[in-house]
Amino acid sequence: MSALVLALAAGAAVGLTLGALGGGGGVVAVPALIYLLGLTPVAATTAALVIVSLTSATALTAHARAGHVRWGAGLLFALAGVGPAMLGSALAAQLPARVLQAAFALVAAGAAARMLRPGPQQRAARRARPGRAAGAGAGLGAVTGVLGVGGGFLAVPALVALLGLRMREAVGTSLLVITVTSPAALCLRGGTLAGLDWAVLAPFAGAAVLGAWDGRRLASKVTGETLRRAFAVGLLAVAAFMALDAVPL
Repeated sequence: MSALVLALAAGAAVGLTLGALGGGGGVVAVPALIYLLGLTPVAATTAALVIVSLTSATALTAHARAGHVRWGAGLLFALAGVGPAMLGSALAAQLPARVLQAAFALVAAGAAARMLRPGPQQRAARRARPGRAAGAGAGLGAVTGVLGVGGGFLAVPALVALLGLRMREAVGTSLLVITVTSPAALCLRGGTLAGLDWAVLAPFAGAAVLGAWDGRRLASKVTGETLRRAFAVGLLAVAAFMALDAVPL
């Protein structure tokens, strides 16, 4: 199968995930870029940030039109993550490839385990002080910078638990957070950006942007719990594969 076809298929999956769940696009993009398109872990995390940035901004417009974005809360959360995202991005360039893979596998497995628990909308939401929200945003920004993921799979439950958002609002607001923090993480990756093969990555990003619109429609037809569980099972498989691949033989 040609690299272009693989890029289009993987890009569509990234867009569907982001549009439907408000996160998870990066944890689909990074393994696809490594194992399907042959990028190094550092290059894959950089490319994933570009793809996730563009796709999240697209999906954000649809959720904003539906009134599912809490702009004030989302910007507070996002701006707290800008600095850590930039620092994490600089750190990622210094880490060995196997360390990045192992860290990504660990985060992906943790995200999958969280998704398989009862949904955050089933627990009593409570409002938190701005300091706690900013602290959570900073931690999310660091993850975004190091691993090249938007962090929506962590942001959605945090926005529900810490800021008292309803699930649909958390999904839409998560896209705002990703749209702010992912470009910030790219600021210190100029050298890696120059070496990427845009003949393949541009179609990947284009398919992701188009898939985000379909993901938004899918979210309105399928329950969030069903979407999360299906995604979590696939994510566990990816995490296991990447963990095994990171272990030197």
